[in-house]
Amino acid sequence: MIQHRPGKWISACGVVAALAAFLPPVSAAQDQAPPAPVTVARVTAGNLNATTTTTGTVVSRNDARLAAEVTGRLDWVAEPGTRVTKGAPLARVDSRTLELQLREDEAQLARLGANVDLLNTQLARLNALPEGTASRSQIDEAAARHEMAKQELEQARAARDSTRHLIARAVIRAPFPGHVVERMRQLGEYVAAGTEVVRLTDTANVEVVARAPVADAAHLAVGQIVTVRGDSRQAESRIRTIVPVGDERSRLLEVRVGLADSGWTIGSAVRVDLPAARAASSLVVPRDAVIVRADGAHVFRVAKGDIAERVAVQLGNGSSDRVEVQGGLAPGDRVIVRGQADLPEGAAIAIEGR
Repeated sequence: MIQHRPGKWISACGVVAALAAFLPPVSAAQDQAPPAPVTVARVTAGNLNATTTTTGTVVSRNDARLAAEVTGRLDWVAEPGTRVTKGAPLARVDSRTLELQLREDEAQLARLGANVDLLNTQLARLNALPEGTASRSQIDEAAARHEMAKQELEQARAARDSTRHLIARAVIRAPFPGHVVERMRQLGEYVAAGTEVVRLTDTANVEVVARAPVADAAHLAVGQIVTVRGDSRQAESRIRTIVPVGDERSRLLEVRVGLADSGWTIGSAVRVDLPAARAASSLVVPRDAVIVRADGAHVFRVAKGDIAERVAVQLGNGSSDRVEVQGGLAPGDRVIVRGQADLPEGAAIAIEGR
């Protein structure tokens, strides 16, 4: 049977009461959660352009399929991949037939030149005879033969120069520096004038050819800065030219964007961010400051006393890191960009970096 000992129980209670007298009282402030650490940014006045992303291709500004200008057999064609300078030979057509023609032209020229000299001498002799020795008709006939011979000589000179020109054109030369990309005809093949022989591409001067919706034509202008993004690189560039005629089927028009850096590989697929709407004055906040819920979008503004104040906003144009907003904000307001995900209305905050 257990016996109670009232004396010992009362003694223990007295010890507890004595210890409690020396402990500090628990205040209401100690029951509240500590301020939440947050990062803030300023609301700025500005504007953003809405963009539309379209695909494009890196192309060369100079890409030519060069053809033979004379008929003959190919003696030599440059190897694909060869880098050449302007004026360097790319292919050569056998010109021996033309060289023989040149020799014939020069012989004809010499013969006609001698004939002109003879007729000139005869005309001079007739003119030197005493008056009445030669009739006027003889002198006129000699002068006419001399004049026709001079015209034939000039025609022969033109034929010789034409042959020389064809001999020079038997060698296909590069109209601009670049790389030989393709052989359309091989060594030993017989080609006619106008037959494509070799393709030359300028790999230093490149640009992007993109297609934009015709509906966005009003927002595009030569000189606008756009973003070109590849698989591993990105660059800011300007619209070089716009072809103001849309395709009837696709409803797209061509936009060409210059690339100052020649490191882009021709044929690469890229994405181009083109302006899709005109800029409008508004307030801009970091995109990380905006919280989107089913009931709308809002941000947390830093109120007096470092209190989080929820402000509903309407979103406008945006970029990768900023967005336009409309609502109860003003330029210079501080909004929370980190630490606000689970923050309740009116919570105390501690601004990092202060």
